[in-house]
Amino acid sequence: MKSDIEIAQQAKMKRIMDVAKTIGLKEEEVELYGNYKAKVSLKVWERIKDNKDGKLILVTAINPTPAGEGKSTTTVGLGQGLQKIGKKTIIALREPSLGPCMGVKGGAAGGGYSQVVPMEDINLHFTGDLHAITTAHNLLAAMLDNHIHQGNELNIDPRRITFKRVMDLNERALRNIVIGLGGIGQGVPREDGFDITVASEVMAILCLSNDLMDLKERLGKIIVGYTYDKKPVTAKDLQAHGAMALLLKDAIKPNLVQTLENVPAFIHGGPFANIAHGCNSVSATKLALKLADYVVTEAGFGADLGAEKFFNIKCRYANLKPDAVVIVATVRALKMHGGLKKDELTTENLDALAKGFSNLEKHIENVKKFGVPLVVAINKFPSDTDTETDYILRRCEEMGVLVSLSEVWAKGGEGGIDLAQKVVNILETQRSNFRVLYDEKLSIKEKITIIAKEVYGAKGVNFEKKAETSIKQLEKLNLDKMPICMAKTQYSLSDDPNLLGRPENFEITVREVKVSAGAGFIVALTGEIMTMPGLPKVPAATKMDIDENGVITGLF
Repeated sequence: MKSDIEIAQQAKMKRIMDVAKTIGLKEEEVELYGNYKAKVSLKVWERIKDNKDGKLILVTAINPTPAGEGKSTTTVGLGQGLQKIGKKTIIALREPSLGPCMGVKGGAAGGGYSQVVPMEDINLHFTGDLHAITTAHNLLAAMLDNHIHQGNELNIDPRRITFKRVMDLNERALRNIVIGLGGIGQGVPREDGFDITVASEVMAILCLSNDLMDLKERLGKIIVGYTYDKKPVTAKDLQAHGAMALLLKDAIKPNLVQTLENVPAFIHGGPFANIAHGCNSVSATKLALKLADYVVTEAGFGADLGAEKFFNIKCRYANLKPDAVVIVATVRALKMHGGLKKDELTTENLDALAKGFSNLEKHIENVKKFGVPLVVAINKFPSDTDTETDYILRRCEEMGVLVSLSEVWAKGGEGGIDLAQKVVNILETQRSNFRVLYDEKLSIKEKITIIAKEVYGAKGVNFEKKAETSIKQLEKLNLDKMPICMAKTQYSLSDDPNLLGRPENFEITVREVKVSAGAGFIVALTGEIMTMPGLPKVPAATKMDIDENGVITGLF
């Protein structure tokens, strides 16, 4: 069996300018990064803004397990399947982070015969967007500490600085550090730390901005800390937002690549879904909707995280109205949610499958709460038995939900034709009545409680003392009327990663609440969630290599 990278390396790619022409882009609107990658100028918006929007299809999933779900693979495969049945389609994905690539999660380019290419470039440095975000973020951090060192005209309290530094790698040793050591000339000593770049507010801002000026304005609203009299200090106060926007002038332009079957794909922005809002950029999504009849996008992890934030944050700010949702599940993952261990998944077990189906059932119920019609895609594995897949088909039919057996990993677009036809069917026969779940003007506690009860199935929410204090401060500063971005484990509907399936009678514990004023949301941290992941015992990087001819191995 060929690896993902071997399949990708044998791809017959079209020159990216030829791909751009298939969706109506002009030569002067495309900025080439070699033969197979390009950025698209945002100036194209003025030419196409009056075009009719295409249909927006969101791909989400059950709660992820080590057995794998294949959400990105399904997104790419569905796009290829739509092209196979004659639909003009664009795929819109997030950019992968080097942290998970070198760690354990893997890339974000799909898999098998449903990948975006050039896969190696996309999963490594791509067009440099994440590096630009890292630099812009750390420029603000440097200007903040320099301001304090040079006399602290703004009266910033070093004990109340909330803005950490970032890097695009998993580095647990940098979660908590002390800076400014070495004497008077080295700055003011204080505690600090690092987050991963994809958890940066700068990343979230880039993905939620409509254009460069909107980006600059949002950057200026970033709160870096508080004064001695507890007033917020922003990037604009430090006069940093102009230079930050300058560093991001190219990063804000969507990246254009293609799938193995030459379907155009925008890959742009990559906020984490368990820490940030987990969706690709607004600019890429809006451009795609004006350039294609069907746009297939995804949101990170399970529907309790990625889809909830896609609906309540991204759609709210971008005025998007999704037309359909695809929920990806596998027999293997559902059996794991039903209590089986990873080495037991290849054996037929209907009892475990029935128990684990409750996780998919909850995600189906959740999507329906947003008023969007849906299809379930069963990402088929060779070990799945007909009895097991028939069970899922029957249960979904009992819930009145269309379901498709997807073989896009093994067969590419051909394996996604049935899924594509069923998605088109609901787009043509069912109307989306999309609605957000809550009014952002409600109190912080009310919004968090609605998400916890309605989406997770919790019986209530506990707010620790630190969270209570932060909430009161945000209310006092009138910074409470924003959507909520929940930071929660992806593995469970609860905030305990060990509670699989559909846990009941549990409470969510919010330990900390922070404001991302530039992005326009309030982050509620639950459980043991970390904003800087660590590497596993055997990092994926140990298996990667390159030879004298530049051929890469071990990258998935």
